[in-house]
Amino acid sequence: MSERCTVSPILPTILLAAIIIFLCGDGIIYKASIRTVSINENKNSNSTITCVTQEPLKSSPENREEDDDSGTFDSLIVPFNLSGKKARIDWFRKHLPDFRILQSNNFTQQFHNRLQEFLSHDCETQFFMTWISPTRTFRRRELLAAESIFKSHPRGCLTILSRTLDSERGYKILQPLLDHGFKILAITPDLPSLFKNTPVETWFDEMKRGKKDPGQIPLAQNLSNLMRLAVLYKYGGVYIDTDFIVLKSFMGLKNCIGAQSIDPVSKNWTRLNNAVLVFDKKHPLLEKFMENFASNFDGSRWGYNGPFLVSRVIAKITGAGARPGFNVTILSPAAFYPVDWTKIGELFKKPGNRASANWAKAMLAQLNDEAYGIHLWNKQSKSYTIQKGSVIERLVSAHCIICKYT
Repeated sequence: MSERCTVSPILPTILLAAIIIFLCGDGIIYKASIRTVSINENKNSNSTITCVTQEPLKSSPENREEDDDSGTFDSLIVPFNLSGKKARIDWFRKHLPDFRILQSNNFTQQFHNRLQEFLSHDCETQFFMTWISPTRTFRRRELLAAESIFKSHPRGCLTILSRTLDSERGYKILQPLLDHGFKILAITPDLPSLFKNTPVETWFDEMKRGKKDPGQIPLAQNLSNLMRLAVLYKYGGVYIDTDFIVLKSFMGLKNCIGAQSIDPVSKNWTRLNNAVLVFDKKHPLLEKFMENFASNFDGSRWGYNGPFLVSRVIAKITGAGARPGFNVTILSPAAFYPVDWTKIGELFKKPGNRASANWAKAMLAQLNDEAYGIHLWNKQSKSYTIQKGSVIERLVSAHCIICKYT
């Protein structure tokens, strides 16, 4: 006669609870840990830093992690065989429903209030970035840029305008900095409100309705050029690209832009760059930049709506017959672009002999002495490995916080 096993009614309940936690644990942790926290700013101080990241909305279809896993998030590129303006406009109008950066959802509707709340908590310096790519492509190199900000500005705030990072997966990526008590927020931008009452409002409205030629460069990249201008115009602060390492405090900088190159004889700048912008709220030059963007937009010429835009506008306002009142400082390449994109690879290499070691030592000293930061030209250097003993490795070691940059 066989024995029967008696199963306690408690066991199925425990198993069910375990399964639920396994399936939903990330979301539970996300909602619980994103609430306001306070930690000691310094082991030798009783002061605290408050992380004011708001509790997120529940995930909507627009913000599911699966949406950006395909690697095609908002990368709509007009086929190169569509060389005519009308053909490109027709193609773009047809594919507008797939271009999510232009769509509204519960997150976009709360953009201004969330950002105002975040910036209201004693931000010593306001930094902004944009991220228009899939969450999975925001890696250690990009997080390093954020780390370097807080290394030099521990009481600063960093806002990343990003639809993809404003998600559970995005929160996990930024969590190490949040756990250190730094004020960082990834937020889904509401482009209509961001561009409202600016010189690009009409241009954006027509583009959103499929009445403008997007060109053959991904429109999202040109929108990133525009978003940085608009967010500084509306809120003021510092914009930096995600491939920029901050080396020293920006506290002494006001209403400035950096030269990328200069004439070796006259020492006058020959090109400016928009990878770093420092401007007060409602600065008139930002308005001029946006006016030029709207009236001269060309989505098929690389850099035309970015570095070339700021260069041609400032050349006009500082040239013969220029009107006063713009109050802008042009910094030398040593400030933000101390190494040209054609030479950036040398900084990733380990010195192979005494001569290269001496060069690396001199370069490191020069950067630490003269530069506010260094642009890594990620399009050029993203495939490079940071070799042990290289200039970049030594810079990163001195200016990182989490320091897992490989």
